[in-house]
Amino acid sequence: MSTYSSNHRCKGCICKPESGGVCSCHFEGIVELLGRRCGLLVFTIIGNFGTVRYSEIEKRLAGISPRTISDRLKELESAGLVKREMFDEIPPRVEYSLTEAGMGLAVALAALEEWTAT
Repeated sequence: MSTYSSNHRCKGCICKPESGGVCSCHFEGIVELLGRRCGLLVFTIIGNFGTVRYSEIEKRLAGISPRTISDRLKELESAGLVKREMFDEIPPRVEYSLTEAGMGLAVALAALEEWTAT
């Protein structure tokens, strides 16, 4: 999966933005990522908690396989939306939080949520 970039500029797409329309090509990847099984849920849990450990995400997504959660976390991190921080402790501790790009996306999603609630 390619890294999320808000600087993408589409050229020659099928959306025809040159005719006054809106081009959605630059956010197609993020929609695909968040649309994957539990992608939006994992992102939202991290955003709502600020900093969260894997066990808390797993607890909140009871019934979802650990592999699915782990895969979404890796994808969100790879996309630059989530930061994974490891602490050199016994037992090992790992915390997840939103990056600056992730916080920007959270603001946009909050606006979308508000729009859908009306």
